[in-house]
Parts: sequence; structure tokens; C-alpha cells
Amino acid sequence: MFDATTILGYKADGKAVIGGDGQVTFGDTVLKSNATKIRTLHEGKVLAGFAGSTADAFNLFDMFEDILSEKKGDLFKSVIGFSKMWRKDKHLRQLEAMMIVLNKEHIFILSGTGDVVEPQDGKIAAIGSGGNYAISAARALDKHTNLEPRVLVQESLEVAGDLCIYTNKNIKILEL
Repeated sequence: MFDATTILGYKADGKAVIGGDGQVTFGDTVLKSNATKIRTLHEGKVLAGFAGSTADAFNLFDMFEDILSEKKGDLFKSVIGFSKMWRKDKHLRQLEAMMIVLNKEHIFILSGTGDVVEPQDGKIAAIGSGGNYAISAARALDKHTNLEPRVLVQESLEVAGDLCIYTNKNIKILEL
């Protein structure tokens, strides 16, 4: 778990949505409040977000996008290939970052140890210091409301921003 951010991925109703807050901290100091920690990959067909070291995350984004291209956009094959590469490379295992990657069919958490985790429900994943708050809110909203996926992600990240000192409410959202 990283004391750094909150990223929430959600897929439902034929849509995939990822959101993240904008706070970058160093110890107990806020360095930046409007950072972008989410992006689209592979010609806008895959969404990704990171928690952890910014420099490490950008390296991971670039490497993952290369694998996505190599696997012709197949997210499942790409996360497996990425995990194998991550586990074999001594340098990669030192990186301090986690990622959520998703499209309309799949959602995965890629851990800093090279693990690939598909959420039990197959539709909601969260990482970062506010991840537990965001996923709890998302699960409750998913179960008890009919909110549009984008609104559900926004509201869940707002809850995390209320509770986690490493998460702010400068939220950015991407949707497929």
C-alpha cells in the first residue's frame, strides 16, 4: 500500500471507467495537488492508473504499452506477459508502484511484486492509500444504486478524499 494516492477502476453497463485524485505528497508535505495519474493506452482502448513512485509508474506505463502493442491490444495476454517480465527482471522488482489496467472486458491490478490480480467481482478495483475507502464506497453504490459508472467512480473518490489525508478531491476521470 502506498501513502500516495487513490485510483479506482470500475466496469459495468458496457463501460470502463478509471479515476484518480491529483495529490502528490512527499512525507507530510503536498508537492502538487493536480497531478494526472491516469491515462489511456493502446489507441485509447485501455485505461490505466498508478499509485506509488511517479518515475517508476511512468516507466511501467511505457513498458506496459509496448507489451500491449506487441500483443495487439489483448489486455489479458498483456498483463500475463508483463507479469512474467516484471518477475524476471531484478530492476523491475525494485519499482515502487502499482497499476490498475482495464478495458470493457477485463480489469486487473498489477502489483509491485509482479502479481496480477483480477478482482473477485470482476468489476471494481482500487489501489493507493485511499483505495480501501474508495472501493468500499464503490461496492455500496454499485449494490444499492443505479448510478452511471462515471458518477459512481466520482462519488467513490469523493468519499476517499474526505477520509484519506493522502487523497484530495481534484479528481480526473477517463471512460471507455
